[in-house]
Amino acid sequence: MSNLSEIIRREAAQRGVLSFARFMELALYCPVHGYYETKKDNPGRHGDFYTSVGVGELFGQLLAFQFAEWLEQLRIADGGLRIVEAGAHDGRLAKDILAWLQSNRPELLDQIEYWIIEPSARRQEWQGEILREFAPRVRWFAGFQSLLQARMCHSSPATRHPPLRGVIFSNELLDAMPVHRFGWDAAKKTWFEWGVAVDGEKFIWARIPDTLAPRSGERGAFENLPSSIFHPPSSLLDVLPAGYTIETCPAAEDWWREAAGILERGKLMTVDYGLTADELFSPGRLRGTLRAYFRHHASDDLLANVGEQDLTAHVNFSAIQAAGESAGLRTEIFSTQSQFLTQILEKASKDNSLGEWTSAQARQFQTLTHPEHLGRAFRVLVQSR
Repeated sequence: MSNLSEIIRREAAQRGVLSFARFMELALYCPVHGYYETKKDNPGRHGDFYTSVGVGELFGQLLAFQFAEWLEQLRIADGGLRIVEAGAHDGRLAKDILAWLQSNRPELLDQIEYWIIEPSARRQEWQGEILREFAPRVRWFAGFQSLLQARMCHSSPATRHPPLRGVIFSNELLDAMPVHRFGWDAAKKTWFEWGVAVDGEKFIWARIPDTLAPRSGERGAFENLPSSIFHPPSSLLDVLPAGYTIETCPAAEDWWREAAGILERGKLMTVDYGLTADELFSPGRLRGTLRAYFRHHASDDLLANVGEQDLTAHVNFSAIQAAGESAGLRTEIFSTQSQFLTQILEKASKDNSLGEWTSAQARQFQTLTHPEHLGRAFRVLVQSR
């Protein structure tokens, strides 16, 4: 039995039934033993899943062009512009963005710092290796709170407020945040939360009792039921089959609100695969959207191979959009990745910002935008202040 399995077993035994969100948090992010702590090359051909970054440098170049356009609109006399990437994986996307800016917008790059939100010291080290040539321009923070504390320490008393001008973005981050999993009890016409328990050497699914008290700092089970999802029309609830399953991700909504809170002027953007609240309810999605990925094969066996497989669920973009708007942001773009990148390419082509178009770039663009590859499954949400 692995060290990670034993850690989860002990906590599950202590609590009786562990929320799946906590199981997923430990499986992916447990210090030293979690999936993202031990697997440096989890994206890519030799990993467990593909990402847009793994297609080639074109994805980062297109984002860099768009970021440059946004940042030019914010440029101020004393500089102070930031690009903040959360969940930078191995740092390749940051490198592609910075390299394009260095070659094509050097004057703008002189006004920019690139900040990475990364709580893992190990992953910070991996990212630092790839970004060595840009080291003076890159800073790491464990989270938004540490970023704010650093800003406060270097600000005058007159300017100590959430002061960030620029672009905050993530690519395939929200889908890996821990989710709660709920099932529908058709007889009682109510939702219940699925948790994880221990049976011998195995982890098994178990209902979380309604009376189970949350741990300190956690939400209670039914506080995780956003009204936008769990109060659909009664006509729909009447036909939901017993055991119909759906996920919620309060962690993603909280993260988005926190990011919005530090943005004084600029854009908040995510690229991820997901659905709207209406789309989440589908007759063909009886078991929700949670999947495990191991060596590019999807699996419904979410409790197996702990720490060896990725766990991911579709982002509820309706909930994320609402979280941003409640924090005062305005929604500018909600589109497929194909639509978003195609519009950028049309603008970049006018001034030859991507250089002479090559066959390699054409292949990358097709993979990034084709509906059967990454173009339709991935969505882009951009909000602004």
